[in-house]
Amino acid sequence: MDDEITSICQAGADMIHVDIMDGTFVPNITIGEVVVKAVAKKATKPLDIHIMVEDNNIFIDMFAKYKPKYISFHIESEKHPLKVIQKLRKLNISPSIAINPKTNIDTIKHLIDKVDMVLLMSVNPGFGGQKFIYEVLDKAKELKKLIKQKNPSCLIEMDGGINNDNIKDIKESFVDIAVSGNYIFQSGHKKQIESLSFL
Repeated sequence: MDDEITSICQAGADMIHVDIMDGTFVPNITIGEVVVKAVAKKATKPLDIHIMVEDNNIFIDMFAKYKPKYISFHIESEKHPLKVIQKLRKLNISPSIAINPKTNIDTIKHLIDKVDMVLLMSVNPGFGGQKFIYEVLDKAKELKKLIKQKNPSCLIEMDGGINNDNIKDIKESFVDIAVSGNYIFQSGHKKQIESLSFL
């Protein structure tokens, strides 16, 4: 794992995106604190932690010590999103809200001016290697209009099924940050990261 982290950092990744799944909010379990600690120790780029869990506060407390740049939590699993956002601010972590492909933008409309990023899932969360859902591009464009009105500095991140075939469409849909896993790790890191560049 050390070699993999070093490789993607050197290849030009801007952040290390870490998916956390609890087996309850999504039907899969991924990594825990031991692995995140190891990633944080080796990474020379900021951590971008995406928690797909039922109890956001437990996992925020678990990972805050590793000083991630962002923690994204799902609006679908949180009854008190404003409290979570305020907690992340106090921990000096940039708050981000994640929404599933079928979740309407209206569910987060009242929170856009309070977060630094919105993570749009372009696959259904829970498993890697899924096909990109192109309908999410329209959601990105809709979200960008709201961001311009409410919080122009808020970023849009997209995650799921991203590769060289769809990166141009993603960029043209006003997405700022593209997350890619399988496309990069199943082949040479440097070539794949460069092919996804927004520059």
